[in-house]
Amino acid sequence: MGMFDQIKDVMKMRSEAKRIQAEISKITAEYSNGGITAVARGDGSFVSLKILPEAYDEVKAGKPERFETMLVNVLNGAAKKAKDVVQAEMMKMMQASGGAGALGGLFGGK
Repeated sequence: MGMFDQIKDVMKMRSEAKRIQAEISKITAEYSNGGITAVARGDGSFVSLKILPEAYDEVKAGKPERFETMLVNVLNGAAKKAKDVVQAEMMKMMQASGGAGALGGLFGGK
């Protein structure tokens, strides 16, 4: 393979990586617990956070650290769920392309 072909392959891989990144950022997952709901994207960012009035009961009861713990758990739950969805989608892509994956060329596969 000549240098021109290698550059062409690298450009193609870069384009495919950007496309995959865009697809990952479209994936969302929701996680709820104790009146708190978070929605996370596949890229690790959060779309929304909703807190119902009953979630503040711990704060009203003088236990703000329990509310904070619930909040962190919900955020982590949404992030993990989104990550799991991304991994499942990546596995589907790999299987659909015969196991080489969308970026199989990166590792010498075609």
